[in-house]
Amino acid sequence: MSDPRDHGLVPHVTTARLLLREPRKTDFETYHQAMSDPEMTRHLPSMPSDRRNSWRVFTSLLGQWAMMDAGWWLVELHETRQIVGIVGAFFREGAIGREREVDIELGWSVFTAHQRRGYATEAARAALTWAFANHPSARAVAYVDASNVASARVAEGIGMKREGEVDFYGERVPRFAVDRPG
Repeated sequence: MSDPRDHGLVPHVTTARLLLREPRKTDFETYHQAMSDPEMTRHLPSMPSDRRNSWRVFTSLLGQWAMMDAGWWLVELHETRQIVGIVGAFFREGAIGREREVDIELGWSVFTAHQRRGYATEAARAALTWAFANHPSARAVAYVDASNVASARVAEGIGMKREGEVDFYGERVPRFAVDRPG
């Protein structure tokens, strides 16, 4: 469901406890600190931890919305307005011009201090619902590091099934998928 505070490029999506919203300049320090935590990024080997590259990735969260009408949200708690993670419904570079033909991809990551509270599942479910309501993709997929048991549980918790392992940028990675309802 959309949030009435949505006024920009990135749609706001609300859940019982969360607001999925655009990244703001004032969020960068929280984002950078979280992404500098080795525990947070152990399943995200390509995630940069230095400040310069954190800024590059942080700004690209917003840029995907401008390019593809899909992308990454910051996950904010309604109660405290704290940023607790990121979630995305997005297309990779191979989808340019083929968005109607390809799967939409989901991704999620909850900052270490906020894990094990169900935020990832709640945010991912909202992102999946938004994706199917706003894009014609026949299904959604998620690529989950084989050692990331918690993330695999999130995928299963939103109805995704493991399809096996696929080549993902030169590495074999489990792919989870769910078909569009109906």
